[in-house]
Amino acid sequence: MEAIPVAYPEPNDFDATRYLCLVKVVADDGAVGWGEAITQFADANHAVARIVDGMADAVIGRDPVHTEAIWRSLKDRAWWYGYGGGMASYAIAALDIALWDLKGKSLGRSVLDLLGGPVHERLPAIASSHAHHESIAEMADEAVGWLSTGLQGMKVGFGKRGSARLGYEHDRDVAYVKAMREAIGPGKSLMIDLGIAIRWDVATAVRRVRAFEEHGIEWIEEPLGAWDPEGYATLRAKTQTSIAYGEKEWTLEGFERVLATGTCDVLGVDPARAEGITGFKKVVDRVEAHRRQANAHAWSSAIVTAASLAISFSTPVCRVFELKPLRNPMQHDLVAEPFDHVDGWMFPPVDRPGLGITVDESVVDRYRV
Repeated sequence: MEAIPVAYPEPNDFDATRYLCLVKVVADDGAVGWGEAITQFADANHAVARIVDGMADAVIGRDPVHTEAIWRSLKDRAWWYGYGGGMASYAIAALDIALWDLKGKSLGRSVLDLLGGPVHERLPAIASSHAHHESIAEMADEAVGWLSTGLQGMKVGFGKRGSARLGYEHDRDVAYVKAMREAIGPGKSLMIDLGIAIRWDVATAVRRVRAFEEHGIEWIEEPLGAWDPEGYATLRAKTQTSIAYGEKEWTLEGFERVLATGTCDVLGVDPARAEGITGFKKVVDRVEAHRRQANAHAWSSAIVTAASLAISFSTPVCRVFELKPLRNPMQHDLVAEPFDHVDGWMFPPVDRPGLGITVDESVVDRYRV
């Protein structure tokens, strides 16, 4: 097994350099499994690679079909330095995804098959974007172009790189949502994601969301950050819009904590952070028990897109699938057959074993750091 830190320019993030730690696991027969941790920062990238290297003796020599047993072994090993999550969970995520890929190839079945098969015939695909431009009209025109391909809506990140300045001024934010709704029409879904740079207080969040509701939004994501149960309870009581958060959680226990608050309608789950396909599956089972919705945070490479797609089709709680609208190397160059929608729909990935991807290692080497 090999940990491979990579760095690449992301057009969907204003060409910022983004960091991922890929993991390549090779079986005795030469079959290869690929996994990924969305490490985001250079220092975390190298630290996670070192943790993956250190976990080798818990993986080498094991049967790749035994993903649950290996996942538990990795959790036990990381107890002293990753009890609540953190970079240990990144490492577990990357290894677990790679092992599921290898497991499917060993058995000649897709990961989705191994998860029990599809419970959806298809899932609506939406554009997952960041707002970058100063001109609201220009951003609305850009969205219309993306949705003209058939995409059924969009999620847009406020407070991102560039000159959009969204998330900071009430009037500008409302003008943006109004313009987007008029541009994309009433039949397309619109979600607003506050991301990492914006932290509204409760009063601001209530006022903004109420204003957005006049134009129709599907959900508001992380308006109060990753954890504010009292604030989210107030926001939920005073507005009608669904509330989404959770993508910054690492473990099943972290997601259980969110579910217990009763304040989250849509839990975002990133398999490249939340301990892989095994971790993701445990989370969505609990989301189903709580009668909530889950949504895959698949905003990195095609490896995580493949893992997220398999999980999303295997559970009734995932009801939409996000795609980055701009071509980028980790989605479109990394694999031989990049993921895309068909007239606005994603279909079950059951026709190829494992994750169903063929990684181009020359692209991996190009972005290796």
